[in-house]
Amino acid sequence: MSKMNAVGWFDIYVDDLDRAVAFYETVLGQTLEKMDDPTGQSQMMSFPADMGAYGAGGALTKAEYASPGVGGTIVYFMVEDTAVQEARVGEAGGVVIRPKFSIGEFGWISLCQDTEGNMVGFNSMK
Repeated sequence: MSKMNAVGWFDIYVDDLDRAVAFYETVLGQTLEKMDDPTGQSQMMSFPADMGAYGAGGALTKAEYASPGVGGTIVYFMVEDTAVQEARVGEAGGVVIRPKFSIGEFGWISLCQDTEGNMVGFNSMK
């Protein structure tokens, strides 16, 4: 069996899908796309992804069986400069929890809370 990355996909659970889509589209400057849930149990909007490229794809997901919250898994979005996304968080309805800080040779991180109460991170090399 060939080696693979630990993460192959992510779901960010939300209470209000439209509100969450507006937040991430504003902060990331990308358009999310409607995605069919293979189980038919959830509403999903996927982040742009090239499944052949390095990294994992994922979606905002509204489901009866899960809800958002702080303290669990954190998804880190790779961006050019975390300061750009961090500056958009407040206007999009979120909260900056820990402003841009160095993680040494691995670049910089900003930690933010989205409109649904999820903690997410932005990671850049500058």
